[in-house]
Amino acid sequence: MPLIFCVLLFSCKKSESAIEKEIKNIPIDIELQRFDKDFAQTEPEDLESIKRKYPAFFPEQYDDDFWIEKMTDTLQVQLENETIKAFPNDEEIIATLEPLFQHIKYYFPKFKTPLVVTATSDVDYLNKVILTDSILILELDTYLGADHEFYQGVERYFAKNMRPSQLAPDVADAYARAFVKRPRRHVFIDQIVYYGKRLYLKDLWLPYISDAEKIGYTEEELEWAEENEVYMWQYFIENELLFSSDSRLAARFINPAPFSKFYLEIDNESPGMLGRYLGWQIVRAYMKNNSVDVRELMAMDAEEIFNNSKYKPKK
Repeated sequence: MPLIFCVLLFSCKKSESAIEKEIKNIPIDIELQRFDKDFAQTEPEDLESIKRKYPAFFPEQYDDDFWIEKMTDTLQVQLENETIKAFPNDEEIIATLEPLFQHIKYYFPKFKTPLVVTATSDVDYLNKVILTDSILILELDTYLGADHEFYQGVERYFAKNMRPSQLAPDVADAYARAFVKRPRRHVFIDQIVYYGKRLYLKDLWLPYISDAEKIGYTEEELEWAEENEVYMWQYFIENELLFSSDSRLAARFINPAPFSKFYLEIDNESPGMLGRYLGWQIVRAYMKNNSVDVRELMAMDAEEIFNNSKYKPKK
């Protein structure tokens, strides 16, 4: 290995290590409220007490009888017990969130640590994480494990990510949506670069987890995407999809799905969301070949990113 390359590699690793050391020293104080636990342990006669503690969780349109029935519902009690079994310790949840919040604070200094509240949602897997200006709600019943009995009716491409290890990536994505400027156009390149930016933030914020977990793939699905990247790219170029505004492209290549839709024999072998994967590689290439602050990147035009990315798919 050439000496100059060795020096550069060592310098890069040293720089990355210094950054991580600095990030670990950022103070983060997380206040965690376990609404899921408190509700599960509250008797009907103590309903008023928990309503005072968590007023936002008791909308006025639901009377007391609704909540009392919920407290005594057999299925609800089972769900609460399974949630507490999966997340018995507050410390584990805090340990999951603390390094993520430290990384967000490093790259976005104005970030303020939210009040974190855990709850259950009758397995609403489309809203696993709810983020407001100052509160982060984690629906813990959507992280019981991909093969949990409560998820038997859930499509596999959703259920595979309903496991504890997806908690940090889902929270990261909720914050990424807040930081990344949404595209004005419904052009395919704009859409995939938008998701590429969100995934790039996970690169920065979650350096300790795998690429598969960042995008919500299995390791096999990620391997398929990596091995077929050049062929996917050729398909998009040859079919002139990059600058197309065809609304059907989102369902084919961007939205969560059991597979992507090239309308070829390989479709059933492919993972969904391959447009997001390629957008991620474009943003990575841009940041590798350009000196730009990450906060500037979030507001940049997709075409500018693409044109200056020097992106070449892996062969």
